[in-house]
Amino acid sequence: MYEQVKEILARQLRVAPEKVTLDAQIKKDLGADSVDILQLLMRLEDDYGIVIPDQELAKFETVGDVVAFLDSLKK
Repeated sequence: MYEQVKEILARQLRVAPEKVTLDAQIKKDLGADSVDILQLLMRLEDDYGIVIPDQELAKFETVGDVVAFLDSLKK
């Protein structure tokens, strides 16, 4: 799951893939703004056929947060 999220973020935010670590903060370290976050949300929902509740989205600070949420859906 991490590799897919890493690829999506690197492409969307135009950052080097090695910058997209599990500990990287999406806004602070990767330079995402609110529009970038919404685009990520829509991409993940489309790619995985899921709906991410707004209250969960607010918890996404690091790449690891996103990966952990997606992993929790597979259980």
